[in-house]
Amino acid sequence: MKRITNYTILIIIFISTISFSQKMQDTLYIASWNLENLFDAVDDPGKRDEEFLPNGKKEWTQEKIDTKLEHLAKVISAMNNDKGPSILGVTEVEHRSLLDTLLNRFFRNKNYKIAYAESPDKRGIDNGLIYDSDLFALNYIETLRVNLDSGYPTRYVFLANFTYKNGSEVNVFVNHWPSRAGGEERSKPNRAKAASVLKEKIDQLLKDNNNALIIALGDFNDEPNNKSIKEILGAEFFECGEKIDKEALYNLSSKVFEEGGGTYLYRGDWNMLDQIIVSGATISDSSFHYLCNSFELFKPNFMLTKSGKYKGAATPTFGGRKYLGGYSDHIPVGAKFIVVE
Repeated sequence: MKRITNYTILIIIFISTISFSQKMQDTLYIASWNLENLFDAVDDPGKRDEEFLPNGKKEWTQEKIDTKLEHLAKVISAMNNDKGPSILGVTEVEHRSLLDTLLNRFFRNKNYKIAYAESPDKRGIDNGLIYDSDLFALNYIETLRVNLDSGYPTRYVFLANFTYKNGSEVNVFVNHWPSRAGGEERSKPNRAKAASVLKEKIDQLLKDNNNALIIALGDFNDEPNNKSIKEILGAEFFECGEKIDKEALYNLSSKVFEEGGGTYLYRGDWNMLDQIIVSGATISDSSFHYLCNSFELFKPNFMLTKSGKYKGAATPTFGGRKYLGGYSDHIPVGAKFIVVE
């Protein structure tokens, strides 16, 4: 009888231990998406938003804005197996009020909050974050100015510093580097400048704490093998299981890129413009770390073009000047992170 009792107790302890460990581990989904010109329909003095007005070239109306918001919400809701993202970095947003409307209209059941700052970009498009406030507390935001040699104003590199509920401090950078307008080669110095700004801030964080958890995401307008990312920023190609340097940066997008994947289809070629880059500690840390091979191109079938030369690409809001009423011209990217309390 005593033997049976002891055996039973051991089983109970074993089951309790498993249950306890399961309760103390969370899986987060952190994503990035270029929303493709999320503008309101109001003229913003000093900004080049004229085509996104009711009488502008795009004939941009409240009805089209409502359709756009509904489509964005459909994709965001479907992320993370229909649970939505824990953090979503967004680019190409004219004003915070558009994100407020998105959340108030479609995500009232979630405790999402917004981190956002207006930038000097002449087109009026900014970077921001939507985050689950049940999981993260926002400590501060910081905007890093990118001063181009031309003097032309561009988007800030946007930093949000969070504390996760287990006490882990996480730094998330949202990037939308200068475009390739005028040609990739000609515009290359502009992205090099943005890379230098991001690199300088990351180096500062790592100098203060070589275990800093850093996630840099967004639309870099360059690919993982371009000089701005691989050499200036120093984001190394990453393979699960390799030895990690805590103070190095690793590009979670590199494997999918090498396999021919991308987020933006241009002249028949996939470009991996949207990426997630992390510090080594974000891979090796025991309490907050990347789930190996979880990086993905999030492309539910409903948002993809079904035929023609753009088959498989994201269905955009506009194809040139033609209104298509789609989602965005970029495919979102996402990755999972394990958090242990």
